[in-house]
Amino acid sequence: MKGKHRVIVSTKRLKYDFEIRRNITIIQGDSATGKTTLVDMIREAVNNPSGASVDLVCDKKCFVLDGTLWKEQLAAVSDSIVFIDEGNEFIKTIEFSKFIQNTDNYYVIVTRESLPALPYSVEEIYGIKTSGKYGRLEQKFNEFYRI
Repeated sequence: MKGKHRVIVSTKRLKYDFEIRRNITIIQGDSATGKTTLVDMIREAVNNPSGASVDLVCDKKCFVLDGTLWKEQLAAVSDSIVFIDEGNEFIKTIEFSKFIQNTDNYYVIVTRESLPALPYSVEEIYGIKTSGKYGRLEQKFNEFYRI
């Protein structure tokens, strides 16, 4: 994976603006910080692009992966940014880790837990902080999260 891809997801009241630079990016944060809201907003924008109340701006196609049929879903997705919420237990498995290494997608995983099976860089861990009326993702370098 080369280059970086900016993702802007917004409604009239909330905005997330961040860059993806590696094939695996982790978004962490405490409960009620907006992690799942981010994934839900992307899902709404992707599933209803013309009528959604959510605007999604990105140079790559975005996709939300969830459920027990994750392998089948991923087989149909290429050259995209795939968002996955922490409620999906498959993100903790070695099978998932091996599977995604053989794809050309970028992965953004929203979780409060560490994921030792995945080869991600500490430089690609983001924490969510609120800034005024907009939510914002801030990159965290060499910082450990207390969950």
